[in-house]
Amino acid sequence: MSVEWVTFDCYGTLIDWERGITDALLPLLPQGTDRRSLAEWYISMEAQFEAEGFHLYKDVLDRVGRRVLRSLDAPIPDDKPSPLPSSLADWRPFPEVRAALRALVDQGRYIAILSNVDRDLLELSIGRLGIRPDLAITAEDSHSYKPATGHWRRFLERTGASTERTVHVGASQFHDMRPAAALGFRTVFIDRHGETLETAPTRVLRDLSSLPDVIGELAAG
Repeated sequence: MSVEWVTFDCYGTLIDWERGITDALLPLLPQGTDRRSLAEWYISMEAQFEAEGFHLYKDVLDRVGRRVLRSLDAPIPDDKPSPLPSSLADWRPFPEVRAALRALVDQGRYIAILSNVDRDLLELSIGRLGIRPDLAITAEDSHSYKPATGHWRRFLERTGASTERTVHVGASQFHDMRPAAALGFRTVFIDRHGETLETAPTRVLRDLSSLPDVIGELAAG
């Protein structure tokens, strides 16, 4: 079945957001704070906050960052800016991402990014990817956060694409694999942390290095 579109989550899949977030927060915490544990705690608290309702993502970064620091006994004064919103401009792609995206474009695939951020913040990251996606859908556009299905529904409306000819790629079973599969998309789970599978992705990859070959296989299957 041919693959016309490849849709991507951005942060955690294309952009190393865990390193970006922890690089911004660790200087405010005691020396020896574990980076991975801090990332997991932030991710958990962000999901809780996003479930409370829609906010611009710059406000999510600010308020969740403050909650995380407060919970770890390192609060930021209300009159001092949080380091997280401004740090996003420095978050970098994973090493293999630029080559993988370029290979997909060279195959003739259309690329879309479906992200839980604001348009202006996503634009900062797109500039680091080496290609420009054919479409970007943000939380600001859908007024919802994945795992709600608004991003995918808006993608289908905007493109006229079909679920059968689209493959969704993401690094979160909660935010991406489960809702995309429920809508009928084939999925590729980017398992950067060796997680226990709680979903049934079409394919599981450690990173994006072999993604162009896998998309070719799915297109030919």
